[in-house]
Amino acid sequence: MSTIVTTAKAWPAALLRSCRPYQWPKNVLVFAAPGAAGVLDDRLVLLKTALAFVSFCMASSAVYLWNDLADLDADRHHPVKRNRPIASGALPVPLARTAAVLLVPACLIVGALTTEWRFVVVVAMYLVISFTYSAWLKHVAILDLVIVASGFLLRAVGGALAVDVPVSEWFLIVFSFGSLFVVAGKRFSELQEFGERAGAVRPSLDGYTLPYLRMVLGISAAATAVAYCTFAFEKAALAGGGAVWYQLSAIPVVTALLRYALVVEQGHGGAPEDVFLYDRMLQVLMACFLVLFAIGVIVG
Repeated sequence: MSTIVTTAKAWPAALLRSCRPYQWPKNVLVFAAPGAAGVLDDRLVLLKTALAFVSFCMASSAVYLWNDLADLDADRHHPVKRNRPIASGALPVPLARTAAVLLVPACLIVGALTTEWRFVVVVAMYLVISFTYSAWLKHVAILDLVIVASGFLLRAVGGALAVDVPVSEWFLIVFSFGSLFVVAGKRFSELQEFGERAGAVRPSLDGYTLPYLRMVLGISAAATAVAYCTFAFEKAALAGGGAVWYQLSAIPVVTALLRYALVVEQGHGGAPEDVFLYDRMLQVLMACFLVLFAIGVIVG
């Protein structure tokens, strides 16, 4: 009896781990459009953006839970994934399934608190696409790149819609190709790491080669760099006093692309969240970008 009680007490922590809070920083992308528009100093806008962030955190956690439930048998035979709470038995399957079901309407309700129905539609689209990906599309080469990249784009678009700010076409292109760059880098690193076993770990990897993914990396990095420079100079043309700061912000962005490409080429891009968490150069470049862009917003 004591073992059952102890296990039950551990369920909340196991459930939280299954929701993967270390992945939630991805949802900070909802702040991108409001930040670029310089409206985050408005308390209502900040509140709506925070609600959008929470909504996407709940939505992504629902997807992670459903994905772990769908891959339960495979995860139990995986050397690393077998330690996940559901696969290891630390989190009972019925409890995980209940949480996954409840998180779906909950994230939509939180999204509705922004009072922007278009944001709710974006979150619903994210859920549908993500569930479809987990069930089928993650096994299809090329489509798996596009679908994962679209998740980042939907977060950025969702942030804009949550506070009803206009979005530049170049802003959307930056996030589209920037996301593709990161996802292609992840697949490139996985293919390097697992080699002939790659298809057993992730079936879609059987459809890729290192030269092909290197080409995708090059194209997406170049498109991201050009799109951001165009976006920055477009902002500068409208900014007046803050013009030069927007233009200067392109330097750390392009440098960060080059740095990340080097990290990927070295085979360390399999977990993008770890790269951004531990790579000091990328962190410094990101800080420089934020400072320069923020000065542009304030001065302009």
